Amino acid sequence: QVQLVESGGGLVQAGGSLRLSCTASGSIFSINAMGWYRQVPGKQRELVAVITSGGSTNYADSVKGRFTISRDNAKNTVYLQMNSLKPEDTAVYYCYLRRSGRQYELDYWGQGTQVTVSS
Repeated sequence: QVQLVESGGGLVQAGGSLRLSCTASGSIFSINAMGWYRQVPGKQRELVAVITSGGSTNYADSVKGRFTISRDNAKNTVYLQMNSLKPEDTAVYYCYLRRSGRQYELDYWGQGTQVTVSS
């Protein structure tokens, strides 16, 4: 099994910054990617940013230029630096990990951390 422990959410004013952290433990061999999704009530969970095992990144259009995903492989940790936050960024943010099994991929999720951006 894989466990994801995340932190860093909170309440900030528009234009402010937060950094989310997520550390993976357990059966963390063969990791394909780690990243962040977010969800608001009544909507589907959506991709925010992802970083692959090779270091490639992908961002939602709404956060490009404002958010940066990074990783520390030695610590099995992924970060999401969020700058120039907008009220529209308010959501529960979930850490995500995809691991390759022998025949299929396995997805894991953190517990979620609330990010609230006030106007």
